[in-house]
Amino acid sequence: MRIFVAGATGAVGRLLVPLLLADGHQVTGTTRTAAGVRALTAQGATAAQVDVYDRDALSAAMWRAAPDVVIHQLTALGDLNLADNARIRHEGTRNLIDTAGSAGVRRVIAQSIAWAYEPGDVPAVEETPLDLSASEPRASTVGGVHALETQAAELDEHVVLRYGALYGPGTWYRPDDRFGDLFRSGGFTATDAVTSFLHVEDAARAAVAALDWPSGTYNIVDDSPAPATAWAPVFAQAVGALTPPVAEGRAPWERGADNTLARTELKWQPQHPTWRTGFAAL
Repeated sequence: MRIFVAGATGAVGRLLVPLLLADGHQVTGTTRTAAGVRALTAQGATAAQVDVYDRDALSAAMWRAAPDVVIHQLTALGDLNLADNARIRHEGTRNLIDTAGSAGVRRVIAQSIAWAYEPGDVPAVEETPLDLSASEPRASTVGGVHALETQAAELDEHVVLRYGALYGPGTWYRPDDRFGDLFRSGGFTATDAVTSFLHVEDAARAAVAALDWPSGTYNIVDDSPAPATAWAPVFAQAVGALTPPVAEGRAPWERGADNTLARTELKWQPQHPTWRTGFAAL
């Protein structure tokens, strides 16, 4: 197949492109930088240096690629600016879906998140509503997720992957990035907040598998949603930090997510089924 990967040099994209090429697909990947062009070319993909907010340039790249499938892995988290990330989900997705539709693309696979659900006491399933009544700053994040998922559903075939909190190479959860630094500085407090994690390699593999999945929305998370009081000591050890202090309580929406649908209906299984062993391999 001809596959257009938007966000091909991000944390997931840089792992996804080689997997697609190894399966014999023709891959065009977008990047905003000359360094990204060099990286994609070295991998064997066709590089399209384009800004997703430049609709005309994006459309030209889409028509040149003539893809069968678009894979949306766009994020804007480099500067920890959640407003930028919400914008790319609103405006970037709008441009991507519009240009894909005009080029005759019928199928999209889109990256979403598994922590935008409404409050609850157990891990959320896919039928759980999004937290659309949330107040700011969470409202911007949930609104961006809702926009992305709604727009992706405009194409005839659409698979939305609600990823868990990504850890591993290129993510915030690794020794030399945001959370590794935060733990070593003593700036993290473990609470009862539940997180569902996902190794970034499993995120990339799920996007490949989704080429054959039926349209729908799926929680792509590991098998072990857990409170920070459980996972934080394990992560601290992995990144060379002291065990963090503990405090009671959590926000009502910090509930984690359940991957039963993907495991049973799609026979999807993460190669890193739990952060308990995944963190140790960091």
